[in-house]
Amino acid sequence: MYYLIDTLLKEVSAKEIHGGKNQYVAVLTPEEWNREIDSFEMGIDMDPNLVEFYTTKAEVNYDSLTGSFAIPDRENMTGEWLKFAFALDEKGVVFIDPGDFAQRMIDRIMVTKKWRVPGLERFLYDFLEQIIHEDPRILEAYEKRLDAIDSDIDSGKEADLAALNDIRSELRDLRTHYSQLIDLSQELEENENNYFKANFLRYFRLFTNRVSRLHDVVNSLLDYTVQIRDTYQSRLDVKQNRIMTVLTVVTTIFMPLTLIVGWYGMNFKYMPELESPWGYPIVILVSVLIIIVSLIFFKKKKWL
Repeated sequence: MYYLIDTLLKEVSAKEIHGGKNQYVAVLTPEEWNREIDSFEMGIDMDPNLVEFYTTKAEVNYDSLTGSFAIPDRENMTGEWLKFAFALDEKGVVFIDPGDFAQRMIDRIMVTKKWRVPGLERFLYDFLEQIIHEDPRILEAYEKRLDAIDSDIDSGKEADLAALNDIRSELRDLRTHYSQLIDLSQELEENENNYFKANFLRYFRLFTNRVSRLHDVVNSLLDYTVQIRDTYQSRLDVKQNRIMTVLTVVTTIFMPLTLIVGWYGMNFKYMPELESPWGYPIVILVSVLIIIVSLIFFKKKKWL
């Protein structure tokens, strides 16, 4: 697919993008790129083998700027990242995409964007903005999920640590993604080959600031996951301490009773109260008194 950047993106033929006054946008498959690379006159020999593209980055060449995108799938954060390449110069930008992500972003721009001052810089800003368009809502959803887990812990329920670990892993992926987007935007803002107009570089700076804010939100959410885990662990420690306290109290109460049983379990002829009719009740009474006195003592010490 080929487009000219005017007030709106205008779909055109391959021949119409070359030699005109308007800058262009092209979306090609790797096979189409290999066939038509010479027609773009960018002076590069880039192999769009997307298996090798693991990061979002930009590289400055003598006659062009090339790079790649590696984007987490917002609809399936644990799935494969969406990967495609790009090449641009002062005349326009080409996306080399084996899938349909770049085309979907462009379709959305065609529906939602109309420019008073069209240009490659503004198109790139809108394209990058489409990548993160839903992210504030996504991060808000993560926060609500974390709040629910935290609320369960406060109410004494069992924490869903598996869900917490999944959220933490996905947030780390997003943090990496945002860091790479910031690097890409800063590389575009450097404008080393002077492909962009100086007064339009503010678009890249604006995008950098926006992604930086998202990056900060992700860091805050990651800190929140650590806080939740620490809270859960502290509650487990308190619960274990209470159990140990009860066991210690029970053991302490029954120690003198065990001593009495040991004494009166010995087979001596002249033991006290051995032949007294009140011997057995007296031992029972002494045992009960020991338990009562022990419980009162532990209550006073607030160990129970």
